[in-house]
Amino acid sequence: MRRALNAALRGPHGVNPQVGAVILSPEGDVLAEGWHRGVGTAHAEVDAMSQLAPDQLRGSTAVVTLEPCNHTGRTGPCAQALIDAGVARVVYAVDDPGVVSGGGAERLTAAGVAVEAGLMREEGTALLDTWLTVQRLGRPHVTVKWAQSLDGRAAAADGTSMWITGAEARTDVHRRRSDADAIVVGIGTVLADDPALTARGPAGQPLSQQPLPVVLGERSIPDAAQVRKHPRALIQRPGTDLTAVLEELRDLGIQRVFVEGGPTVAASFLRAGLVDEVLVYVAPVLIGSGPDRDRPAVTDIGVTTLAQAHRLELTSLERLGDDVLFVARPRAAAEAPESLSPETTVADASSV
Repeated sequence: MRRALNAALRGPHGVNPQVGAVILSPEGDVLAEGWHRGVGTAHAEVDAMSQLAPDQLRGSTAVVTLEPCNHTGRTGPCAQALIDAGVARVVYAVDDPGVVSGGGAERLTAAGVAVEAGLMREEGTALLDTWLTVQRLGRPHVTVKWAQSLDGRAAAADGTSMWITGAEARTDVHRRRSDADAIVVGIGTVLADDPALTARGPAGQPLSQQPLPVVLGERSIPDAAQVRKHPRALIQRPGTDLTAVLEELRDLGIQRVFVEGGPTVAASFLRAGLVDEVLVYVAPVLIGSGPDRDRPAVTDIGVTTLAQAHRLELTSLERLGDDVLFVARPRAAAEAPESLSPETTVADASSV
């Protein structure tokens, strides 16, 4: 299974999940491995089986990172392909949550194939995290990121915020931007900082993968703004209905959304319960606060008493130069609703 998980990583990020498969002989020897190479191509199981003769497949075991699919789309159902090939046993890590694509295990079992589910489920779930979010919640996976001083400030009294963190932290942010399908900021951030919203390397060179730039807010973006020079077409929306924004991005094939600022936009997503991951870069810097000059990293998230505090689960902690990156997830993520509520709105997003 570990070999199948590594094979899956060779496939592209996209609308389809990254899936890997390994075919074993009845004696347990590796005969072939495969992975899904993109939309419209053979799924991992079929990719692996295509490398073998029919007599090699009869009685074999298929080890797959995701439950074999049970529907016909651009390709046929993998469950049936395994049955037709005479595969005797299928072991997989993660159940397919799709209403249409799921059910492959039942189909295999009904045909007499031995099926074992859940091997290295945790690792398989981590691999498919963003794709599973789309399948279960009907929206892209949302990561909210901010940088702050040790005392929780995002900027000084005059509004300056570049740079709170050091070069290593900024390099990490650009890498994560490149891994995302879209980057979201508020119009306030665009007007104050004039960000390019591109993913760049340490020397300032553009990386090969660039996120789609999305700006929330109704104020006009200046013609000379850096974001208008982005290699991908800019999307601007009022931001009063985050549900609609995420649904639009989902329909565009966006699976990973990187929310980068500012404090009100971050708070809007948190308050609406639309956050799957939080990245906080903390610098050993003190800024302080005072009358008319408080610049918190996150604004109102609807907490008026400690009992309402958003409890997060810390998933990793990493030192980046002098800075520290905290990665956390909402503890209630597993209890999130099955779909977005059409009433989910953020009243103040357009004011940022």
